[in-house]
Amino acid sequence: MADRSGYFAPGFFEFFRDLGKNNRKEWFEANKPRYEEVVQEPAVRFVRDASTRLKKISPHLVGEAKAYGGSISRIYRDIRFSPDKSPYKTHVGIHFWHDQATTPEHMAPGYFLHLESGESGVHSGVWHPDPPVLKKIRDRIVEEPDSWKKVLRSRIELSGESFKRPPPGYDPNHPMIQDLRRKDFVAGHRFRDNEVVNPKFLDEFVKACEAMDPLNAFLAKSIGLPW
Repeated sequence: MADRSGYFAPGFFEFFRDLGKNNRKEWFEANKPRYEEVVQEPAVRFVRDASTRLKKISPHLVGEAKAYGGSISRIYRDIRFSPDKSPYKTHVGIHFWHDQATTPEHMAPGYFLHLESGESGVHSGVWHPDPPVLKKIRDRIVEEPDSWKKVLRSRIELSGESFKRPPPGYDPNHPMIQDLRRKDFVAGHRFRDNEVVNPKFLDEFVKACEAMDPLNAFLAKSIGLPW
C-alpha cells in the first residue's frame, strides 16, 4: 500500500524492479492497478503539491498534475528506432517548465525530476539550446561576468556537453572560455532511494530547486524571459 504520509513508498522502486524483470505487455496489464497505486497516483499528488511550492521560487514555473498529458512522462517507450524493444520505461520523469516557454520546453529554464533506483535526481537549466538561444546565454556571460560569477559561487555543479574548440566570435583567451564552450547549461542534485521514499522528500526536492535557482534566473534573463 502507498504511504499516505509522503508520496513515493518503497513499493515505488519495487514496482520498477519487477517491471525490469518482466518488461512485456501481459505482465504490465496484469499489474496495472499496482502501477496506478504506487507510481501514478503518488506522482500526480507530488506534481500538484510541488507546483504550489515552486511558485515561491518563480511564479512562471508550471506543473500539470495529470496522469496523462501533463508533467509526468509516459510509461510507454518509443521503440520505433531503438534496438531495445522493451515496451515500458523503468523510471518516471516529471517536468516543471516555464509558462512562457516555446516548444521545445527544454530550451527554457525549468526543473526535471528523474526517479529511478540508484539514478534519481533533479536537473535545472537549459539543455541543448539552439544556436540563437545559446548565443544569448554566451553574450550575457561576456557582457555581465559578475552575474555569471554569482551563479558559479552558488556552488551548483554544472554538467552537460561542451564543444572541443572555442566558439567562433569569442575570445579563445577569455577567462570564462570553459563556460563559453558549453553546449548545455544544466545543473543537478542527486537523491538516494531512501530520500525519495522519505515523507520529507518534497521538502528536499524544493531545497534542491532553490539551490539551483541562480542558474535558472540567469538563463531566463539571458533569453529574455521573466523569472
